Amino acid sequence: MATTAENQLFIYRGKNRKGEKVQGEINADSLMAVKGHLRKQGIISTSIKKKPKPLFSKAKKIVPGDIALFTRQLATMMKAGVPLVQSFDIVADGFDNQTMQALIHQIRDDVAAGGSFSNALRRSPRYFDDLFCSLVDSGETAGALETMLDRVATYKEKTEQLKAKIKKALTYPIAVLVVAMVVTAILLIKVVPVFAETFSSFGADLPAFTLFVLGLSEMMQEYWLIILVAVGIGLYAFKEARFRSKTFAYEVDRYSLKLPIIGGIIYNSVVARFARTLATTFAAGVPIVDALESVAGAAGNALYHDAILKVRDDVTTGVQLQMAIKTTQMFPILLQQMTAISEESGALDEMLEKAALHYEELVDNSVDNLTSLLEPLIMSVLGVLVGGLMIAMYLPIFQLGNVV
Repeated sequence: MATTAENQLFIYRGKNRKGEKVQGEINADSLMAVKGHLRKQGIISTSIKKKPKPLFSKAKKIVPGDIALFTRQLATMMKAGVPLVQSFDIVADGFDNQTMQALIHQIRDDVAAGGSFSNALRRSPRYFDDLFCSLVDSGETAGALETMLDRVATYKEKTEQLKAKIKKALTYPIAVLVVAMVVTAILLIKVVPVFAETFSSFGADLPAFTLFVLGLSEMMQEYWLIILVAVGIGLYAFKEARFRSKTFAYEVDRYSLKLPIIGGIIYNSVVARFARTLATTFAAGVPIVDALESVAGAAGNALYHDAILKVRDDVTTGVQLQMAIKTTQMFPILLQQMTAISEESGALDEMLEKAALHYEELVDNSVDNLTSLLEPLIMSVLGVLVGGLMIAMYLPIFQLGNVV
């Protein structure tokens, strides 16, 4: 279990009221606090010591899935009537990630000191964005924090499920292609030179394809380290440029939407995220203009970030949401029609929720179809790479056999 600057993890052994031996771990700020806590539970301690830290331990990162789980568990605790501060302790004990535990304890200490929950979250903007904090703030103001946390938990879970589907679509083909490139590089560096030595004794002209592969092999043998470093630097530079340059990120997002098959999946996921985020914020009682600003920040795509801000500007001037969405020419007609109907009926959050479910289902189906389509394509690529190298190496042997 984790600790903050004030809290430490202690291991205790002792006997309970029945004389049975018990042992466990407990978070406390001092040895005396541990003894007092055990005494309240009727445990007579025989041994209490600080839990030693592993020599080669490395702090785990906090991932969005941890935040979603934290929100869901906190909502469950509060719905069960557990006080907020006590809920933090219970939820923290359920995490193995020490970094996550430390974060929860920090929030708990801020709330216990008299601060609001939303302000405590704003101290960690790396993990809790403006949308998350705004929704919690709305729930605190309205006196319905447990209901709001339930909505936020549902929103985070759906968002993470959507991200997982996109990763599922991309991870498998990328992994296979990377393995294929590594295998090809090993063949060029280690196997092809053996054939090259054999061919040098033939004293005959080699086929053009074989000469091309031999030249490629020589280049890989001489420059493989430079190529590897260049690829690493290129990937890092791409990541940094996308993070730091708005123009570059805009162009990357624009071209990603035009990619065959995958572009459609990205498009539907962005639309689904837009609908779900707007539905969640609007249902929380956030004014539509403020909600659109939060939605823009959670769009996950530079093009749609700017488009949603344009929608917000149009709505501010009195334009209907449906017309503002239509003006951007970046959202599907179905979403426009559902928005128009919901504005007339006064059920915008419910209709947007249905739209989000529809587009999430489209993403799910597209990912399944993509996986089935990519498998034969990947096998073809592997066949061309590995099979091509083998053919290039055996062509001279076949020609020699024909001459004989």
